Amino acid sequence: MAAAEIFDLRGKVALVTGASSGLGLRFAECLAENGAAVALVARRADRIAALAAKIETAGGKALPIDADVRDRAAAQHAFDAAERAFGIVTILVNNAGVAHAGRAVELPQEEWQRVLSTNLDAVFFWAQEAARRMLAAGKTGAIVNIASVLGLGVDKGVIAYATAKAGVIQLTKALALELAFKGIRVNAIAPGWIVTELNRDYLMSERGAALKRQIPIGRFGEERDLDGPLLLLVSDAGRFMTGATIVADGGQVVALRG
Repeated sequence: MAAAEIFDLRGKVALVTGASSGLGLRFAECLAENGAAVALVARRADRIAALAAKIETAGGKALPIDADVRDRAAAQHAFDAAERAFGIVTILVNNAGVAHAGRAVELPQEEWQRVLSTNLDAVFFWAQEAARRMLAAGKTGAIVNIASVLGLGVDKGVIAYATAKAGVIQLTKALALELAFKGIRVNAIAPGWIVTELNRDYLMSERGAALKRQIPIGRFGEERDLDGPLLLLVSDAGRFMTGATIVADGGQVVALRG
């Protein structure tokens, strides 16, 4: 089978959370470029509206949906809207997330809960909603959860984030085990340091230069470096993969583990 055919997403309906910037924006563009109709979920309505217009101008199909992933009613609304526009969502990319920095002993309860509710709880509830609808419609599909190398190994000052991302990896395995018999595959991507709009200034700083020296490939990742792992997991190319976590970090975890 030719590569163009095996990665073809025409006729598929995808939903991407956190689609207003960074990796989520690129995931949405990548899915649309390969033929999927894409529901764009984020809180910044102006950003996703602009992205939808860009995708449609390029010949794709996109629907902006203003929603906070922590709101379960908003999840139901988002899937309802996507179904009305395009049909049953059979590709979910659980990308929305927040970061934090600070010592564990000084972390407020509210900050811990904010990070865990966004980075872990919402991943489960949106995956649950997607799976319920696919099962009810008799559809097969793919769920991709965005984890992090900090879910595999930790650093100082990110205890809530690292805990949540480790949970995402285990959650991915548990969902995969329960949903495989119905043809719903659940996998994760664990990126390393990827340059985005939000972290560009930090990664280009002196501290960023020190981080880059820890990456065997010798550079930070670019948003497009995750196109391949994403397309593998949502297309027929990865039809025998479930419960897996693809690490895309330039060799950083390998270097740390030895």
